[in-house]
This record gives sequence, C-alpha cells and structure tokens, in this order.
Amino acid sequence: MTTPDLSVVVPSVNGPPILFECLDALLRESASGARLEVIVVDRLGPAVRSAVAARFPAAVVVPADAGATIPEMRALAFDRATGDAVAVIEDHVIVPDGWARQMLESLLSGHDVVGGSVENAATGTTTDWAAFLCEYSHLLPPIPGGEVDALTGNNVVYRRSLLERYRATIAKGRWEDYLHAAMRRDGVRLVCHPEIVVGHKMHYRVRDYVGQRYLYARAYAGLRVAGAGAARRFAMTLGALVLPPVLFVRIVRRVAAKPAYRPTLVRSLPLLVLFVTAWAAGEIVGYSAGSGNALARVT
Repeated sequence: MTTPDLSVVVPSVNGPPILFECLDALLRESASGARLEVIVVDRLGPAVRSAVAARFPAAVVVPADAGATIPEMRALAFDRATGDAVAVIEDHVIVPDGWARQMLESLLSGHDVVGGSVENAATGTTTDWAAFLCEYSHLLPPIPGGEVDALTGNNVVYRRSLLERYRATIAKGRWEDYLHAAMRRDGVRLVCHPEIVVGHKMHYRVRDYVGQRYLYARAYAGLRVAGAGAARRFAMTLGALVLPPVLFVRIVRRVAAKPAYRPTLVRSLPLLVLFVTAWAAGEIVGYSAGSGNALARVT
C-alpha cells in the first residue's frame, strides 16, 4: 500500500449532509493528485458509518462510542494515521482546491506544527454570522503569520512523529490548546500560514448555538478547575460573573477593527449579547459544578 502524503482527521458529529459536503471536498483534493488518507471517526452509529463507506469507499471509518468527545475522537484517528503529516479539520469544514498541497508545503521549511485561517462559509443568515463572529472573531482576516502563541484546531497539520511524542498529553482528552501549550513549553514552534484557508460551513438556529456555546464553555471551565480546591473554584466562578460584557467588548473591538465586517457586526449585536451570556453561564456552571458530560455533547 502506498504511504499517503497526508492523513486527514475528520470527527463525525453532525450527520451525513454536513459530513458528506466535507468529504466531497476532500475527494476533489484526492482527484487532483494528492495522496490523502481520510480518517472519519464517527460517534453517530452504524447507519452513518455504512453511508460513509458506501459513498466514500477509500475513507478509513473508525467507530467511536456515542459518548466520545471530539478530542477523544481525534486521538483515535491519530492512532490510525499512517501519513508522515496529519491534518485535523471538522466535519463542517470545507477545504478549497490546493489545500493539501499548501499544508504539505508548509512543513517543508522544517516546522512541525502549522495552522491556517478559517473563513465563514455559512453566510445566509444573521444567526450564522453572529455564531461565526462569536467563535472566530480572532481569526478574521488579515491575521498575523509566522510564529504564534495559538493555532486553530480545525485547520492544522502536524508531523506524525511529533504527535507520537505527545501521546500521553493527547490521551488526556483535552482540546488542542492544551496540546499546543505542552508543545510550546517544550520549545516546539507553532507557525501560522494565514493563506491556508478553509471554510467553516455550519448553519445554526439561535437555540442550537446558544446550547453549543453553553456546553463548550462549561466543558472548558470544568476542565480548567478539575482537581482544584473549593476556594479556587469559588474564585473562578466569581470571576466568570463579569464575563458577558468582557466577551462582548472583546468581540466587538476585534470585528470593528476590520472595516469589511462592520455592517455584519451591527446586524449581529443583539445575538452576540445572547451568545456571550450563554458562554458566561457555561463557565459559571463549569467552575462551580464541573463539566458533567458537556464535552461529549459539543459538535
């Protein structure tokens, strides 16, 4: 069997219509000459796995428990990857033509971890835009290139040998910021190539995104204070009470600094208030009561 140029990790959490659009884009990349190993880790069940196998027979389908978290699903895929380079996206990410080549070329300069940027590909409604601005205001173009402190987790490539060095860290089931922080402490450079762009194509109803912001924030906060004493939990909970205005102002400043996005920002303001309130509520509950099963419900 020919060794792939690039293994691509795709956690399957949103169902076939969304997943298939992602995989169709990866199939076009394969047809262009890049040898891709597409690893779909699915927690939705046999029907989805059978559908993927029928439509994308070249994909590697890895079953996961229904309660598996996205970080746990990524870890399963890392164990199955055979390419020297391993990229991570999401099932609602659309890669453009030439993306695989850009990812591979970015490693040729000797870097071990390279990330790109994320653009909104769901532009039909104000809700979709508000959700994107809430989550990705820090990635609105232009973003700085070169060595950075953090990279997005859904458009990033690693040398597989590096991932193998961090097996124990990955096994903790945390988001990519935890892994990247461990790498940086060891002197690994995180490098951004903002010209490597993917599309984030996720359509939301207001209540759906409110729920997702709450779950993500609760999981994040719960993991931050796991094992901490009551005093630290109490202090973090108190601090989270002031989050809504802090988050709102941070997002508004970032977006307002990009003139092209100002009209969209104005339309999104009422929803952003709601979304950052849900975000803060999640952190308050996470710090005070723990993450519960929130991480397993994030999509």
